Amino acid sequence: MANGTAAPTDLDTRLEAHRTELTGYCYRMLGSSFEAEDAVQDTMVRAWRSYDKFEGRSSLRSWLYRIATNVCLDMLSAGNKRARPMDLTESTPLAQAALSPRPDNTWLEPMPDARVLPTTHDPAEAAVAKESVRLAFMAALQQLPAKQRAVLILREVLAWKASEVAELLGTSVASVNSALQRARATLAERQEPGAEAAVSDPLDEDQQKLLDRYVAAFEGYDMAALTALLHEDAVMTMPPFDLWLTGTRDITGFMTTLGAPCAGSRLVPVQVNGLPGFAQYKPDPDKGGFTPWAVQVLEISDGRITGFHCFLDTQRWFPLFDLPLHLEAETDQVEQGA
Repeated sequence: MANGTAAPTDLDTRLEAHRTELTGYCYRMLGSSFEAEDAVQDTMVRAWRSYDKFEGRSSLRSWLYRIATNVCLDMLSAGNKRARPMDLTESTPLAQAALSPRPDNTWLEPMPDARVLPTTHDPAEAAVAKESVRLAFMAALQQLPAKQRAVLILREVLAWKASEVAELLGTSVASVNSALQRARATLAERQEPGAEAAVSDPLDEDQQKLLDRYVAAFEGYDMAALTALLHEDAVMTMPPFDLWLTGTRDITGFMTTLGAPCAGSRLVPVQVNGLPGFAQYKPDPDKGGFTPWAVQVLEISDGRITGFHCFLDTQRWFPLFDLPLHLEAETDQVEQGA
């Protein structure tokens, strides 16, 4: 092999060292937790099989990104753009609320921070990484053509030089700069709901108090207390249903009608999409205790909750977050895994 022979275990270790950042890259490209992990696994297999052709003209990291980019572009060739409910339909008044599901591949999917955000000691770098997996930014990325998406992520999120991106994509620096300019213009034209979400890292004292009050209000199913925490234009979504609601009256009205079985739920903190979140367990009338119901992602701005997004496919999401599929009645909290 060029550069000497790498022992299998050594190559495995070197490849695995890049898994988290590659998963973050593929997740931003694809908008799907599971497709991102499939893309990274495909990347690792391709790298393993063709390592003897890797001549060291670039770093191993750059080479892996080139493979991952090609994998993602192939997966995106069908043209599917994942979305949030507000990207597909108008807000529905509570009086007309109906729960109509759409197929899994319609939706932008949640992702645990630990699977996509590599450890860094640079606060500014960590902040950019978190902001770049937030739901509003992810939804905006989905509106870009695939190659523009890759250019924007590589240049503005991962801070690659234009010349490095040009080499990766097999194109010119001028072409990369043009694609970046078009991508920026497209994003500037769109005002994504949730784009103003401002969450410090770590949470500041006021934000933590807001979340504590939210947990108390939700677990107590206290609609007056919840109303006090929600922005007047707060948005609630519930994929796989395309219904979404706007405003405190419709949100709390839904929770006390169609959502009434969620009374008495328990919330377990999770770190998801660079935002505060909770795994919601609702009472289990058959087995006792609590059964999984949703992964909640909260958007916060100016001391209020502006977005309240509930991902309901618990058989997929709870294992992804290393969460148990049942809580005993006496268990109010569980330790969340990595």
